[in-house]
Amino acid sequence: MFTVGAAVGSRSPLAPLAIGAVLRVMVYAGGHLSGGHYNPAVTMAALVVRTLVDPAQVAKTTTLTLTGPGMPAAFVVELLFTYARCYVVLNVATSRHHPDISFYGLAIGFTVVAGASAVGAISGGAFNPAVSVGAAVMGIFAWPTLWMYLVGQVIAGAAAGATFLALNSDDR
Repeated sequence: MFTVGAAVGSRSPLAPLAIGAVLRVMVYAGGHLSGGHYNPAVTMAALVVRTLVDPAQVAKTTTLTLTGPGMPAAFVVELLFTYARCYVVLNVATSRHHPDISFYGLAIGFTVVAGASAVGAISGGAFNPAVSVGAAVMGIFAWPTLWMYLVGQVIAGAAAGATFLALNSDDR
């Protein structure tokens, strides 16, 4: 979340690459310990960013406020890319069919890069409830539209889990 806040706050055109890359290296670094699930802690990191990054710079960051047709469009792209990220995580990091693999961080990280690059301008490219909440804390997402992210992401996670189990019945 620190990288998300810093990259978005600096308005870097390479923000999606930075965000996907840090996810990739963190999955490599700790995936063997936790499966690479870094979701709950990122919200707290957003608060750290808020205190460490120059408040004047943060204030220049435009809050993404979704209205009209932008709302359903953002819901759909968050649902699709959250599904893709969850499905990739399940297949490369948890499946018994891929023991002792070393590419899962790359696959997961570049799923985020692909999503953020493709649809970041539509939804902000969160694809993770903790990132959505963290982005709202940092003023990147508007609080009144946060529900849309969370609902789409929860539905996507459940659908990815159901798809994974349907296609990998021996991984139950």
